[in-house]
Amino acid sequence: MRGLFVTTREAAMNSLQHNLFISLTVLSLTPIYHGVEIIGGHKVKPHSRPYMVSIQKYKRETKHYEHHCGGALISPKWILTAAHCKTQGTFQVVLGAHSLSQNEKSQQKLQIKKLHPHPQFNATTVENDIMLLEISSEAKLNKYVKLLKLPKDDNEDVKPGTPCTVAGWGATIPYSTCSSDKLQEVEIRVIDRKKCKVKNPSKHVIVITKDMICAGDSKGKKDTYSGDSGGPLICNKKYKGIVSFGPRDLTTKEPGIYTRISKKYLDWIANIIGVETSNMTAEGFY
Repeated sequence: MRGLFVTTREAAMNSLQHNLFISLTVLSLTPIYHGVEIIGGHKVKPHSRPYMVSIQKYKRETKHYEHHCGGALISPKWILTAAHCKTQGTFQVVLGAHSLSQNEKSQQKLQIKKLHPHPQFNATTVENDIMLLEISSEAKLNKYVKLLKLPKDDNEDVKPGTPCTVAGWGATIPYSTCSSDKLQEVEIRVIDRKKCKVKNPSKHVIVITKDMICAGDSKGKKDTYSGDSGGPLICNKKYKGIVSFGPRDLTTKEPGIYTRISKKYLDWIANIIGVETSNMTAEGFY
């Protein structure tokens, strides 16, 4: 699906039980936007972002899993992504990947036990676009699979002009629905909310709240696009946001919108997982 720009991409469980692809059928939610792509970015050094997760959807036409959304591993059993990534189909999550077309030995393909979208997610206003995925079995942490530390009691906002990076396997060409084979990354900057104007596909202006981050490139040449949704926004080496929404028409030069990982959401995450917010440390939590 699409984060800043997201495109969504269903279900042969029985025929796949015998192999390494473990999947889960989830409920339906039709998003109002398309997947996010990395536009104007570059390939990252293989396995230099070991917290990245590829959430993949089974395509009946091709009989293969294809990249659907991104996410970040925040605990051996929990992945943080965007709520709009929840859609109908059969899914698996892939950890430790750089190339999605190669059967890399570093990859771990796991089943999703349960999805926890934020109960107040609004697909029209794009508010509360955040979701937790609970993995059925713990990820094996190693040099290819690591955790991304959540910000600590984050009431601190991200100032306009702050440089940030976003990584993902989303499309690298505008208007394309084809995901990138290898992990890409783009550098963008935070934009003042008062100057941030973005419209949804219905041409309604999105109200940028304090729980959102507006970011992009002043020339409109760098951003996320189809398939990057749910991926992490890293600012000053800290996990500050989640790829949420972006314009379909890149000629508008509209920036992308990210869910800011504020204390409000940290408390929600802690409540779902069953730990104290203060216990969510660099080493992760179980």
